[in-house]
Amino acid sequence: MTIGSAGEHTWRYRLWQHLCTAYGGPFTLVGPRETLHDPSTDAPTSYAYADPEFPRAHLAGWGEGWCHMAPLVGDAVRSCRADVLLVSLGLIDLGFYTNAEQTADNVRAFVAAARAARPKVRMAVMPVIRNIRVEADETFAGQVGRFNALLAGTVADLDTPRSPMLLVPPPATYDFHVDTYDGTHPNESGEHKIAGAFAEAMWHEWSLGGPYKPS
Repeated sequence: MTIGSAGEHTWRYRLWQHLCTAYGGPFTLVGPRETLHDPSTDAPTSYAYADPEFPRAHLAGWGEGWCHMAPLVGDAVRSCRADVLLVSLGLIDLGFYTNAEQTADNVRAFVAAARAARPKVRMAVMPVIRNIRVEADETFAGQVGRFNALLAGTVADLDTPRSPMLLVPPPATYDFHVDTYDGTHPNESGEHKIAGAFAEAMWHEWSLGGPYKPS
C-alpha cells in the first residue's frame, strides 16, 4: 500500500505534492529504497513511477510489515537522518505473521530502534486500514480491530515531548470497494485519502504543512 506498483503515483507522491505547496521550508523524502513493486517479476525492481520527477526515496516493501521493519528502521533513520517517520503498517502482519498482541510488541521494538538511532525523531502512525479480507474472515477482522485498539494505547504510552508520536486518524470516507483497485491497494482516490490523513494530522498536531488540497 505504501511502496506502490509499477506505473503508480503512490500516496507518498500525493503527500509530496501537497507539501511542495503547503510547507514553507525545505524538505525531502528520505529512505534507503527507491523502487516500486513490479507485478511482472513479483519483486521491487521497477523505477516506473507515474511521475518520473518524484523524489522516490522510501522505506517500504511489498508484503512487509512491523515485523520486517523493526530490524531495519534504526539503520535507515541513522543513515538517512530522518526527522519524521510516516508509518502505515500492520495489515500484512495480522494477515500472515503475527497476532494483534505480537504485532503491538513489534511496534514497540520499531519505536525503540528508531529512537536509538535518532532520539528526537517524530512518528506519525496510521492504524490498519480495513481491506476486503475483513468481509470474508471474521477472525482476521477481529484481529484488525484488536490491534488498532492496542496501537492507540501503545502510541499514547510511548509518546514523549522529546520524540512525539501521533496516531493518525484513518480516512473517514475510505472504502476499499471504491478506493482500491483490488480490495487492498489504493487507487488514485485512495492515495489522496491516505496522504490527506497524514497531512491533516501533521498540520493539526504539529503545525507542519497545511490543510490538504488534492492536486
